[in-house]
Amino acid sequence: RFVELSGIVPYRTHWRFAVFQHSGINRPPPGTGIKVYFKDSKGNLLKTVEANEGDDILAMAHEYDIDLEGACEGSVACSTCHVILPPEYYDLLPEPEDDENDMLDMAFGLTDTSRLGCQVKLTRELDGLTATLPSATRNMFVDG
Repeated sequence: RFVELSGIVPYRTHWRFAVFQHSGINRPPPGTGIKVYFKDSKGNLLKTVEANEGDDILAMAHEYDIDLEGACEGSVACSTCHVILPPEYYDLLPEPEDDENDMLDMAFGLTDTSRLGCQVKLTRELDGLTATLPSATRNMFVDG
């Protein structure tokens, strides 16, 4: 016997699977993770989160419901996960690759310490990092 399914069920199942696959974040026990402070463009604290080593800023923002778009889902094909980092933390990161720099060139509000959140892999050395979200993003797929 077969049960007829509406067109919505396969979509919802796929959608849930895609979110599970994309996120893949295991939140660390409270007080044991790498602290990341998310601020808005005016410097107001949005949320303090804890991450594991190897997590990236974009994934953490999505896990904790912070409004960081990530239109390309971390494939370095947009600049919608652009964040601004304090110089002392920016200097701890490896230099951005050419593809990241190409996307950053299109980012709204680019600064000397701008990075794509999807490319910032967290380490213990980055504990206490503040990621400031710019006042706007430029999504070339939508904005042209």
